[in-house]
Amino acid sequence: MSNLGALYNEAESLKDDGKFEEAIAKLKELLEQDDTHVLSHLALAVVLGKVNNHDDAVKHAQRACELEPTEAFNFTALSVTSQRAWAGTQRQEYIQLAEDAMARAHMLQGQ
Repeated sequence: MSNLGALYNEAESLKDDGKFEEAIAKLKELLEQDDTHVLSHLALAVVLGKVNNHDDAVKHAQRACELEPTEAFNFTALSVTSQRAWAGTQRQEYIQLAEDAMARAHMLQGQ
């Protein structure tokens, strides 16, 4: 297994164990080696949301969409991340971002 794969698996285990700060550190370490690792951006979006760092969570979900702009799943993940960010902050821009991301996901799925 590559070093990146090992780091990602470690981060996922930490996340599953509720060790969010450690998972965040591991995922950031991975992204320092390869900023194009989409799964790490998506995982960071989830974990950062769990520690109420919604701005950074949304940024990582957006990065996943930038890296794979034709992947509907990434836009669905951005929508969910944005909805959670709105719930945590009540900032209206997150609802608009969530709606736009879901519309893009549907478009990519041909719905």
